[in-house]
Parts: sequence; structure tokens; C-alpha cells
Amino acid sequence: MMVFCDTNAPGTTPAAARPPAQDEAPIAAPPSPAMTTTAAPDGLPLPRRYAAIASLCFGTALVIIDGGVANVALPTIARDLHVGSSSVVAIVTVYQLMLVMLMLPFAGLGDRIGLKRMYQLGQLIFTVATLLCFFAKSLPFLLVVRAVQAIGAAGALAVASSLIRQTYPAAQLGRGLGVNSVVVASSAAAAPTIGGLVLSVAPWPWVFASAIPFAVASLVLGRALPDPAPNDRPFDVTGAVMCAAMFGLVIGGAESAVHGDSPVVSVAIVLLGLMIGRIYVRRERTNAQPILPVDLLSRPVIALSTIGGFTAFTASMTLLLSTPFRLTHEYGMTAAAVGAAIAPWPLTNMIVAPLMGWLSDRVPAGLLGGIGMAISGTALLLIGFMPPDPSWFDIAWRMSLCGAGFGTFLPPNARLIIGSAPRERAAAAGGLVSTVRLVGQTTGATLVAALLALNVGAGATPALVAAGLALVAGLCSLARLRPSIRDPHRDEADDVQPAAGVR
Repeated sequence: MMVFCDTNAPGTTPAAARPPAQDEAPIAAPPSPAMTTTAAPDGLPLPRRYAAIASLCFGTALVIIDGGVANVALPTIARDLHVGSSSVVAIVTVYQLMLVMLMLPFAGLGDRIGLKRMYQLGQLIFTVATLLCFFAKSLPFLLVVRAVQAIGAAGALAVASSLIRQTYPAAQLGRGLGVNSVVVASSAAAAPTIGGLVLSVAPWPWVFASAIPFAVASLVLGRALPDPAPNDRPFDVTGAVMCAAMFGLVIGGAESAVHGDSPVVSVAIVLLGLMIGRIYVRRERTNAQPILPVDLLSRPVIALSTIGGFTAFTASMTLLLSTPFRLTHEYGMTAAAVGAAIAPWPLTNMIVAPLMGWLSDRVPAGLLGGIGMAISGTALLLIGFMPPDPSWFDIAWRMSLCGAGFGTFLPPNARLIIGSAPRERAAAAGGLVSTVRLVGQTTGATLVAALLALNVGAGATPALVAAGLALVAGLCSLARLRPSIRDPHRDEADDVQPAAGVR
């Protein structure tokens, strides 16, 4: 999750006083008073700020852990519900699909009804849906519950970045970014281990319940969250529906091609989604503040970063989702052992990602991304060609190397997307980063389901496919080193930074 804030608050060093990173577009002038919110310009007062930070940290951990623990539990759920491996992957796909469909529309809705209200309403929906997991006796019911969980998670995630922006003082935004990065990485690291431990002592519904304490803590502490006044701008209902329909039909149609028995219907669904998407994109091009940031995607550096981020997230999800099946079916490992074997990936990422975010201020993101994908591609090939009877260490060091590579690529890539956008479109750039992550992860889950349906998803094939995707991401990253792409033209720079004399 990326966070951004007005760093020109009183008493702080103006953001424009810092020269932009080597591959970042110049920073725009401060927003006009009409664009600011009613929240305090320098964050929340103490000690309220600490309670708000804790609430946001618990809320972030809630969503990350819930998504991670489900991956480890998939083989157990498939056995207990008497469904195939390719079908049970829908538990992850449905969750990701709903997030993709609702993230951008809910961001606009949060501005309309209030950020704090949207955040806490989303958490409440998520918690109630999690409790319903205990009553799931069939896969269809569990999928419905997971869809409701995703609605709640989307409501919270869509406005989380805006709430963090209102919480931290401008002078401490770097610290806020660091805290958020550590929470995300540590939650991702803990999720496989939590899932494996819970499965070793309790039935699989308790895996989902492991996130409830985080939801309760976030809701209780949420009274301290900032509550800026909602705007009175009309909510673009038509645009929101078209955005959700576009993502839902395209990704849902691809998923139905894997699980359904009517390829013609699946292709028709995908084509309908593409047709809606074409109309939607043309409509958004005429919108001054489009829900889908087509204005940003017209910039080559952002377009390349978006493609690279998409393929990188698809590659990582392909490996992380297929690995439990391979370790369980091919190597006969227990659920606890699977969680322990996967944990080195996020643990390494937790160390590398914040460091790379700091380093991206000094080294071009294109170079860091190319190095990162070279590391990940090598690690993915090594995972694909693991020995017939690997030890825990054989798996762990390969997963750690892979996590280091993705940790080197993703933070600089996200920073470049946001840094290359005009200041008044920084929120849209942050939404683009989140949506790319979700679309990539959903595509990865669908790809794994397809490979499992073809009986090649529990072996070396997913790792080799992920290595190919990492190669594409690396090439996109290196392409950004071209001066014509990395450095904006003078007229483009003027659009980003209209104030003369700002350096």
C-alpha cells in the first residue's frame, strides 16, 4: 500500500526543495486551498495520532493475513469439502476479483460519504463475514462468504491511504511509509506460519478466524481516526458500475473458462467485458477526474511501470499459490511444514522492500527493477528444478532469494508510478498501484487454477511460467532507463509542475 501526503504543511520543508529522483517527474506545485480537506494540515495531535496509527496497522494486517492464510488452507479445504484442487482455488480468486471490481469505485464513494465511515463500515462487514465461515459446509456457500469478506476489505483498503495521509504530520511521512511497509511485509510473513499452525490444531474455519482479533482491535481504536469532511461532488455511479463490470466480466469470464464446461459462454463473457471496457475508457478520457486513470497511463514511464508491476504480481501469485499444492502432493509435506517453507519469502521481503524504497530516491527504479527481476527469475528457475527430495533448507533459501528479487523490484516500481504523476493526480496514481497489484494477483490465481485443471499445476510448471513473467517485468523495467522515457519532455514537465521557479 502506498501513501502520499501534502508535504508543504506549515513548519516543514517543502517537498519541491528536494530534487526529484533520477527517473521521477518533477513535483507539482502545492494544491490550492480549495483542494485541501478540513483535517489538520500537520496530522493528528498526540496521543490520538498513536491510536489512529495502531488502528490503521491492525486494519492493514487484517487484510494481508486473511489473504495469506487462505493459500495454505486450500488443500485441506478441498479434501474436507470433497472438491477438486482447481475448484478450491476459486476461494482466492473470488476474493481477489471482488477487490479488483470495487477498489476504485469505493475510493470515490469514500470521498463522498466520509473516509472514516467507509473504513470502519468495511471492517465491520469483513468481521461479520469471517464469522460466517464457521457455517460453511459447501464450496458455494464459502465462496459467497468470501465475496462478502472482499466487499468489506475493499471498503477499508480503498480509503486507507487517504486516512494515513491525514494521520501523519508532513515531516514524518517517511516514517509513516516505513511503518506501513513493515506492517505489510511482517503480516505477509506471519500469514503462512499462522495458517499452518492453526491447521495443525484446529479445523480449517479457524484459519479465517485468526484475523478477527485484528479487526476488533482496529474497530475499537478507530475512534481516533481522522474524519475529514466528505465532499459534495456527485458520485459517478455510471462510471463505477462500468469499472466494476469491466474487471468483473473479463476476469470472471477467464475464471469460468477454467471451472466451467462451456468455453463459448466464457469467451462471450470476456468479449462483453472488453466491449464495456472500450466504451468505458473512451468515456473516461473525457472526464477531468476519471475513476480509471487513463490520463496517467498515457505517459510511457507509467505505462511500462504498470505492465511490469502487473506481470511481477502475476508471477509472485502464481508461485505462492501453487507451491502448497506441490509441497503437499509431490513432497508429502504437512500443512505446518508448508507454511514454514514459504515463510522465508515474506520474511526476506520485509527486510529488502523498505531498503529498496529508500534506495529508489538515489538509484533509478529501472535499474533496481531490472536487477530485482534478474534475481527473481533465477530463483524461480531454481525452484522449478528443485531436487527430488528437498530438505527444508533447499526450499527456504530459494524462496528467500525469490522474495529478495520481488522486494527489489516492487517498491521502486510503485514509487515511480506515483512520482511520475502530477500532484493533483497522486491519489489516482496510488489507486492505480493497488489495482495493478490486485489484477496481477487475481490473474495469477486464475492461471494456477488453469494449470491445476490441466494436471500440471502441482509440479514445476508454475515456477517456470512465473520465471517467464519475471523476464517480461525485467525488460519493462530496463526499458524505463531510456532517456526519452525516463525524462519527460519540457511541455510534459510543465504540465506536472506548473509553478515557475520550483526546484
